[in-house]
Amino acid sequence: MGGICTALAVIFMFGASFVPGIELTLFLISSLFTAVMVIEAGAAGGLSVFAAASLLGLILIPNKLALIPYVFCFGYYAVLKYYIEKIKSGVLQLVVKACYFAAVLFIGLFFFKSVLTSGVHMPEWPTGGLFAAGIVMALLYDYVMTFLINWYRRRFKGSPENLKLVH
Repeated sequence: MGGICTALAVIFMFGASFVPGIELTLFLISSLFTAVMVIEAGAAGGLSVFAAASLLGLILIPNKLALIPYVFCFGYYAVLKYYIEKIKSGVLQLVVKACYFAAVLFIGLFFFKSVLTSGVHMPEWPTGGLFAAGIVMALLYDYVMTFLINWYRRRFKGSPENLKLVH
């Protein structure tokens, strides 16, 4: 099962590396295979799929920059989600997820500004608005991922509706 999930994650990462406009959707789909392994084999299984898919992606996918979102945000999120959703308070779960997404956005924005556009004059963007929109979109990503995880559990595991990644 791990090999199939790894292969499918790499296929969707490959698609995200050259299909413009739907990169984030393909990264979401590729991260679902980590979630499947968390459901089937626990957090260690999910981390192994993430690690293997990341390494294979670095070897097989020509556009290495396209892998940055998967390696630094999407790929391991299912494992992180598994642990965050063990927190009893739903409000605290949202706060922790929002803080994680804010940290990832801050690091990504810093990397973008300092490394990729260091020699190019770029207009100043309203950083607060970018962070707020990014966090809202990331929480929407989390919601869609929860929906798809619940669908997988109902369809293939025979579990009742509205389950989170945690058993």
